[in-house]
Amino acid sequence: MPRHTPPVRDDFRRSQLAIAALFFVLGFQYASWVSRVPALKARLGLGEAQIGLLLMTCGIGAAVSFPLVAALMRRFGSRLLSVLSALALGGILLALSVVPNYPVTLLVLFCDGVAVGCLNVAMNAQGAALEARYERATMSRLHATFSAGSFLAALLASGVNAFTGTLAVHFGLAVLVLLALVAAARPGLLADGPQEGAAPGERAVKKRRGLALPAVATLWMGLAMVFGTVTEGAMNDWSALYLKDVVGAGAGLAPLGIAVVSVMMVLARLFADGWRTRFGDGRIVRLGSLLAGGGLALALLAGGVVPTLLGFACVGLGVAAVTPCVYVAAAREGSDALSVVAATGTTGLLAGPAVIGFIAGGAGLAWGMAAVAASAAVVALCATRIRWPAVAGPAEPVEGRLAPEPG
Repeated sequence: MPRHTPPVRDDFRRSQLAIAALFFVLGFQYASWVSRVPALKARLGLGEAQIGLLLMTCGIGAAVSFPLVAALMRRFGSRLLSVLSALALGGILLALSVVPNYPVTLLVLFCDGVAVGCLNVAMNAQGAALEARYERATMSRLHATFSAGSFLAALLASGVNAFTGTLAVHFGLAVLVLLALVAAARPGLLADGPQEGAAPGERAVKKRRGLALPAVATLWMGLAMVFGTVTEGAMNDWSALYLKDVVGAGAGLAPLGIAVVSVMMVLARLFADGWRTRFGDGRIVRLGSLLAGGGLALALLAGGVVPTLLGFACVGLGVAAVTPCVYVAAAREGSDALSVVAATGTTGLLAGPAVIGFIAGGAGLAWGMAAVAASAAVVALCATRIRWPAVAGPAEPVEGRLAPEPG
C-alpha cells in the first residue's frame, strides 16, 4: 500500500512558518537589547557619545561581516547557519546582561552585528529558496514578521520593566523565547541544495588577478539596497524632527511621522506578495520607489502637517517591497551576491541617516529630506538594470511531489 505524503501546500506552509520564525527572532533580539539601552547606560555610567558608538559598533559588525558570512554560507549552508546564528544572538543577550565594563560591551555588540549579518543572509536565502521551490511569493510577508518581532519585544521589555529593572531577568526571558522559536523552526527549514533559479553559468563574483570582485549585476542590486535602506532608515531617524522643526507640528503630532511610515510598511508587506505575483518584482520595485520619491517630493513642496504625513505614507508604502525583492534577486545569483547585498543594506541603514544629517547641517533639513526622495528615485533607476525573477502564481496542491522548478 503506497505511503501517503502530505500535499505541497502543507509543506510550503510548514517551511514558511519556520522561516518566518527566523525573521521574528532577528527583530525580537534586536529590539530586546535596544529597548534596554537606557538601563545599560545607567549601569555602566555611559554618556551620549558612548551610547552612539555602541549602536554604531553593532552596525559596523554587520557591515564588515560579508567575507565571513560568505565563507560560512559555503561551508554550512543557510539551514545550519540560520540555527547557529540565532543561537549566537541568544547568547549575546545573556552576555549583555552581565557585561562588566564599556570595552567588553563594545566587543559583545560587534559580535552581535556579525551574528545579525549571518542570520540576515541565511534567513533571506531560505526565503528565496522557498519561493523558488514552490513558485509562490512570500518574502514580503516574511519581512513583515521582523517588524512583528520588534513590536512584541518592545511589549515584553515594557512588561518586565514594570516588575523589575534587572537586565538578567528580561534577557533571560527573551532567550527562552528565542530558544523555543529556533527549536520549533529547525525541522521546517529547507535543506540546502543546488541554487534554484540562477542562470546557467552565471556567477555572482568574477575573479580578476586573484581578487574576488562583485559582478555588475550584484553591484546594481547592492546600489538598490543601499539607497532603499537609506530611504527607510532616514525616515525613521528624521521624520519626527522634520515635522517639528520644518513643518511646525506640535510635540504630540511629531512622532506620527515614524508611526505612519512603520504602519504603512507593515501593511504593504502583508499584501506585497500578492502584488509581486500579479505584476512582478521589477515593476513593484520601480513603481514603489517612484511613489516613495514622488510622494515625498510633493509633500516637501506642499508643506503642512497633512501633506507631509501623506508623503511619509507614500514612502512607507513604496519602499516596503524593495528590500524583500532585492534579496530574492540576489539569492538567485548565489550566496556571495546575497552576502554583498546584505552588507550594503546594513551600510545604508548605518550611514544613511548620518549622511542626511550632514546635508541637513549644511543646507537645512528640508534639503536633507529632499535627498531621501532622491534616494528613492535612484532605487527606481537601479531596478531597471536588475534581472528580476519571474514569480508564478500560487502553486496548486500536488500530492506527493514538489511544484515544478522555475524555468
